[in-house]
Amino acid sequence: MVILELGLRINKLGTSSVTYEVGVFEEGNDAPAAVGGYTHVFVDSETRKSAPIEKETRLGLQKLFDDTNSLGLSAKL
Repeated sequence: MVILELGLRINKLGTSSVTYEVGVFEEGNDAPAAVGGYTHVFVDSETRKSAPIEKETRLGLQKLFDDTNSLGLSAKL
């Protein structure tokens, strides 16, 4: 049985979007078996146009972004 571990990091935190990267690792292995990513664009529900990330959401994302960079996780992914 193979056990997989997933790693998630924020690569970019913009005004109205956040870009994530996901790594799939075999247990105990520092080299990713696969890497993927996606960008989430925040949209105004009425205008259907991109909208700035709300303050509370941005604060939470900023903590994850700072943690990712301070832990050096970018080197693993």
